[in-house]
Amino acid sequence: MAYTKEDIITRAKDLAKMIAETEEVDLFKKAEAQINQNSKIQQTIAQIKALQKQAVNYQHFGKQEALKKVEEKIDALQDELDNIPVVQDFKSSQMDVNDLLQIVAATISNTVTDEIIESTGGNVLRGETGSKVNGSSGSCGDGCGCH
Repeated sequence: MAYTKEDIITRAKDLAKMIAETEEVDLFKKAEAQINQNSKIQQTIAQIKALQKQAVNYQHFGKQEALKKVEEKIDALQDELDNIPVVQDFKSSQMDVNDLLQIVAATISNTVTDEIIESTGGNVLRGETGSKVNGSSGSCGDGCGCH
């Protein structure tokens, strides 16, 4: 059976909905909400953004000493932010969601590759398609000038 792009996109949207309902995404949403409701965190983020704008201006005008001082302030505020437990939870949950997305992407990619290899009578363990295994001419692996 052949699938259309539309079929695949529909399935991808279904998969995305499933991912959005995982524990990883739930923890991410809860941590983000806590960060958005915390005025101290929001003030610190606003300070960092303002200092970053100053840093860009100082860099543009070649004011290296002022730039260095502003960057030190930014680093200190970022360290302060990173030491807040809910920020740590947020970053951890963000990494967990990203890891899940990476696993899904890798699984799809690897499975498609394996399906292509198997459907051509190739060798999955060596990662070679049937035309490569059978030594057919025309594959890019035999010096056809495709490089």
